[in-house]
Amino acid sequence: MNSIARFEKVSFGQFQKDSGKNLPWLSEEEVKEAYERIALPKRASVSSAGYDFVTPYKFSLKENEMILLPSGIRANIDSAFVLTIVPRSSLGVKYRLMLANTVGIIDADYYGAANEGHIQIALVNRGTAEVTLEAGERIVQGIFLPYFTAEEETVADIRTGGFGSSGK
Repeated sequence: MNSIARFEKVSFGQFQKDSGKNLPWLSEEEVKEAYERIALPKRASVSSAGYDFVTPYKFSLKENEMILLPSGIRANIDSAFVLTIVPRSSLGVKYRLMLANTVGIIDADYYGAANEGHIQIALVNRGTAEVTLEAGERIVQGIFLPYFTAEEETVADIRTGGFGSSGK
């Protein structure tokens, strides 16, 4: 099998910055512990298409609440592929947890973004009860897909950030 990507941890500094911005109630010690718990995504079985991402933090979401969860992961992807981030079906069915952006698209050039290509997971609770997930639980899966381009003009823009950065 030919590999087309490699998962890596972002630097502790980037993880700390994004955790502080998105989860300001956490102590510095909690952020350090979470960074140590970061596990690179992996497939659950030989025929699994998706690479499971786990949460480095324990967190709770009330009804209709959203969290932007730093994963601590970045992906170095061959330029002919894209990494899609989709919810694990068990979280959607059991708890009605969904991705706020429905499907995450991680382009190959995101790896070089100013935030080190830090993949962050926007989860929202569409259920009627509070949901708590423990650190180390699988939350989403990433699936690599080839993509193709149409005949088009030459694109020269260079990505610099994450959510919505290419539309600025």
